[in-house]
Amino acid sequence: MALLEINQLTKTYARRSGWRGAREQKCVVDRVSFSIGRGETLGLVGESGSGKSTVARMILGLIPPSSGSVSFDGQEVIHGASSASLRSLRRRMQPVFQDPFAALNPRMTVAEIIAEPFRIHHHDAGKENLRELLAQVGLDESALPRYPHEFSGGQRQRINIARALALRPELLLLDEPVSALDVSVGAQIMNLLRHLQQTFHLTYLFISHSMPLVRYLSTNIAVMRAGKVVEMGSCEQICRFPAEQYTRTLLEATPDLPS
Repeated sequence: MALLEINQLTKTYARRSGWRGAREQKCVVDRVSFSIGRGETLGLVGESGSGKSTVARMILGLIPPSSGSVSFDGQEVIHGASSASLRSLRRRMQPVFQDPFAALNPRMTVAEIIAEPFRIHHHDAGKENLRELLAQVGLDESALPRYPHEFSGGQRQRINIARALALRPELLLLDEPVSALDVSVGAQIMNLLRHLQQTFHLTYLFISHSMPLVRYLSTNIAVMRAGKVVEMGSCEQICRFPAEQYTRTLLEATPDLPS
């Protein structure tokens, strides 16, 4: 059984256009379906505006879909789930967003930031847990009393990843996690993500506009364009034998693979 399965997920917004303000429907995600097995990575790749991040936000329940379904470990996330079961499910899937500074509260210390998931879910964080989480992302305990502005972009993203790992989730939704970083720093974060996946048998939905980055981390790849998945298959199949010209264009982009 797949850990995450989405079926015909659609998001349509109503907007006004023209001088009379006529209402029209804009479909930003159009009947997207895919599944991710345990311990695997699905790379969701496409240019900006293709609908990738909207898919992630619907999976996380941050925005409601217009239609379609999301199942996590066989349980429906959108329709029919109780508040208690949704709370439990959200412990098991955590996001890491693009902007490592905007995702951190500048008024909170690192200790408070990493402890926040424990507090929300009524668990005692414990200083040893916080030290261990920092160590897992390559930071030491001297970071705990400090504030986000005291860190580099790469260090902030490591803090975000530590917070995401706090409740031992099974699935991480990684939405352009290195696009705001220098290439060398991004390479370090990509290597960290690979190491964490192998260590904790994590499952990833990895969202990026960069085919080389997706290729580096992914088991399978889904290519999105204008709200639709236009091609999907194993990493080897997509990268060696792309069926779509759009996919070939993404593959021909300047490589930015970690070394």
